[in-house]
Amino acid sequence: MERRRPQKNTDDFIFGIRAVIEAIDSGKEIDKILIKKGLGGELFKELFEKIRAFNVPFQYVPMEKINRITRKNHQGVLAFISPVTFYDVENFLPSVFEAGKNPLLLVLDQVTDVRNFGAIVRTAECAGVDAILIPEKGAARINADAVKTSAGALHVVPICRTKDLKKSVIYLKESGLKIAAATEKASYSYTQADLSGPTAIVMGSEEKGIEPAILRLADEQLQIPILGKIESLNVSVAAGLLVYEAVRQRVLNP
Repeated sequence: MERRRPQKNTDDFIFGIRAVIEAIDSGKEIDKILIKKGLGGELFKELFEKIRAFNVPFQYVPMEKINRITRKNHQGVLAFISPVTFYDVENFLPSVFEAGKNPLLLVLDQVTDVRNFGAIVRTAECAGVDAILIPEKGAARINADAVKTSAGALHVVPICRTKDLKKSVIYLKESGLKIAAATEKASYSYTQADLSGPTAIVMGSEEKGIEPAILRLADEQLQIPILGKIESLNVSVAAGLLVYEAVRQRVLNP
């Protein structure tokens, strides 16, 4: 018996130049647009003007990459539709202060695994994290798998997205948030840090860690003790430990 190939979920992407233009015009939240390298023509020019005007993330890719997603008449353009609305952290953070809250944010640098991302969002929602900040490039796609893994928390926790993660972390720092970065290079344990005030906890990928330029911005670099032979924790587990340490301190020192 011939094994059937699993079908891709067509609910989270649209294709074709005109269809993508209409999606932008209708206000759909677009995660990213893939564009075939070398694409041209008047209709594409109209699309590109829309992409620039609405600040939609895009990427030039080989035709083969789009063909792997769909073989239908995509005309060299495919857009991933996001199930969530993205926020601008510079517009969002003031509202947290105005509400009289003690901000707690998560910053995810190069966390690209969808299921890890979903698990982190689920923990963040349970812990009352105010928002999660991610970069436009080098972040997990927010799709049906991410929503499912988050147990629906992606529809609750605000996701802020930025073109320049370093610049946004500087903004958080200048806004009075302590930048606490998790790294195995740190000299002391995360339980020794003061996370009771306005804080942004920065997590990196298991493979690459936190970008050095962002790590240098940290007010504190925190280590999670590893006593076994495996060198690191799953990033979603590590994020949970740090977030709940902040919660513990805030409950003890409200």
